[in-house]
Amino acid sequence: MTEINSKANLNVTILCGGNSAEASVSRNSAKQIEAALRELGHTTHLVELDANCPAHLIRQPCDVVFPALHGPPGEDGTVQGMLESFGLAYVGSGVRGSALAMDKAVAKGIFRRHGLPVSDDYWVSTDIPIATSVDAIQAQLGTRLAVKPLGQGSAIGVHLLPDGDQGETNLSAALTASLAFGDCLVEPFITGREMTVGVLELNTIRQAFPVIEIATPQSAWYDFEHRYTPGLSEHIIPAEVPSTVAEELARIATQAHVALGLRDLSRSDFIVTADNNIYLLETNSLPGMTPTSLYPDGAKAIGIEFDDLVNRLVWQAYRRHHMG
Repeated sequence: MTEINSKANLNVTILCGGNSAEASVSRNSAKQIEAALRELGHTTHLVELDANCPAHLIRQPCDVVFPALHGPPGEDGTVQGMLESFGLAYVGSGVRGSALAMDKAVAKGIFRRHGLPVSDDYWVSTDIPIATSVDAIQAQLGTRLAVKPLGQGSAIGVHLLPDGDQGETNLSAALTASLAFGDCLVEPFITGREMTVGVLELNTIRQAFPVIEIATPQSAWYDFEHRYTPGLSEHIIPAEVPSTVAEELARIATQAHVALGLRDLSRSDFIVTADNNIYLLETNSLPGMTPTSLYPDGAKAIGIEFDDLVNRLVWQAYRRHHMG
């Protein structure tokens, strides 16, 4: 077993890819993590999340697993359960927290119970005829809507209808596309600024990063293309909001992290309206670590460079596992 000494080197397995719709993002995150850990002297192994992955983890024991995974099954508790059953130390939240955060409807229910500000919503099942859902949704929420799969990230399968059925896509078509990824959630379309707040939990101390505003070109939004194409979005740090709003966003992000039972790291996304009303959209238990990702920018804003960030995370996972 590796000495519990921050000057020693760890043997780290980085899981990536798989069959998730976000597999390419996962591999990009994994490359950045591997490069940083290697530069620090750790031994690293990039392992694809496929049918051979369990056997690899058994054959090649490691000190820590870093799941650089986005979307199911890497972010929804499935992989975490496998790692628990193998008795392996790993970065990030456990089975329960991962599962709760990944399901947008379940997470919003928890947020409501904790008094956190979320919008109204309507849960659409793949088992219900779309026409039936359309009528019920519009009766409850109106026609200006946002449609999103329950268990996807990176805006995959998300469709915005800011102009209702008069826009480029009507609700029936949006539901059809989103339901291809499973059950989905429909919310009112809220006009406002997109904000995000990362939370880093080290040695039981939780620290919220400065608020980041995500700026995209006019008429665009922070979809998959604008997230991962350099130059198509801007991260404004710190966001230009009143100090009271920044403090409230940090409080909500931290409370969401706690309410879901997350550990190590998370990132909560928000809409802030022109009159500074706050809506918590979702909380990500394994934020992206790509060159265009928000979480590393938030860490850097409080003086934690990327290599230091991932080093702290792997050492914390190691100590947690071996010191109880």
